[in-house]
Amino acid sequence: MRFGLFGTGPWAHIAHAPALAAHADVEFVGVWGRDQAKAAELAGKYDIRAYEDDSELLADVDAVAIALPPHVQGPLALRAAEAGKHLVLDKPVALTAEDAEAIAAAVEERDLASVVFFTRRFTPETEGFLAEAVAAGGWTEARVDHLGSIFTDDNPFGASPWRRERGGLWDVGPHALALVLPVLGPVTEVAGMAGERDLTHLVLRHEGGAISRLTLSVDAPPAAAREEALFAGEAGLAVPPRAQWRPEVALGRALDQLITAAGGGARPDCDVRFGASVTAILAAADRAVRERTTVRIGG
Repeated sequence: MRFGLFGTGPWAHIAHAPALAAHADVEFVGVWGRDQAKAAELAGKYDIRAYEDDSELLADVDAVAIALPPHVQGPLALRAAEAGKHLVLDKPVALTAEDAEAIAAAVEERDLASVVFFTRRFTPETEGFLAEAVAAGGWTEARVDHLGSIFTDDNPFGASPWRRERGGLWDVGPHALALVLPVLGPVTEVAGMAGERDLTHLVLRHEGGAISRLTLSVDAPPAAAREEALFAGEAGLAVPPRAQWRPEVALGRALDQLITAAGGGARPDCDVRFGASVTAILAAADRAVRERTTVRIGG
């Protein structure tokens, strides 16, 4: 499958480019970025072409991998889907539910394959835990604390303007949702409250009646940073294992799933339709926090 990479930031260097270059079933064609110097630098590392025109790269490939901020990714992903290209997207898919839905609809109308890179969902440990949790059933609640401290000199993601503007809700919120949704099901109501810095607390009601509580931040005091999760219900208490993963290996598994789906095989669990449902929840949570109200989703 001929792939083009869109984006030249840290995640493109750490995850996308190495995974594309290493995959046996991928021809890594070229890269495009908003900064041509950075695109040329990245292309030089892999002996591929740095494209000056994003439309030209789109025309030369079967699939795209996008490592760009969500407000840039959304329109580009829609163009790619409308051009009949398979999609490897980052989270969140877009910054509005409407934009994410448009991408999902374009993918479905053209019978394209898609995958959204919710990183830990592509580790055997996490997938095994989720399969066991779904099989057990009877869960009544969940709690996820996902707090980071990225605005430090040694963290490359701290230089990202969209993360500073949107905070933990939009950056690590997708990871928390990708963990609870397969187990507790779709979300029907969202309430939330924001604290100092970007600290966000959410309470979600799921379709079957279960409640989940999410605490999210990318600007927590370093001593308060943590990743913890707990499910509770008829089966007792369950704690997801701490997954050992490398970004390029996890993305390689995502590429496996995309290529399988494109060949008529199983659709990835984390496809763009799932990504659109996550974006809808994030948008509802954003509104719930701003307006100090409970927001219903669907129905």
